[in-house]
Amino acid sequence: MKNWLNIVVEFFKVLLIFVICTLFFYFGLRFMHEEYDQFHRYDKPKGNAVKVSDVEDGNWLDRLSIFFRLGE
Repeated sequence: MKNWLNIVVEFFKVLLIFVICTLFFYFGLRFMHEEYDQFHRYDKPKGNAVKVSDVEDGNWLDRLSIFFRLGE
């Protein structure tokens, strides 16, 4: 009988630790989502921004091959 009680107590200890860790992970993800939800990544850049690429009037097959080669 005492062995059975030990198993139940250990089960509830593990369950409690699992629930606490799950809640910590869940609220951590919610906090990170709240932080980055206000971050506007499509705003115009501030400062001395330089355009990196220029779209040329090239062949669309060349653009497609670059896309597949570089994985852009």
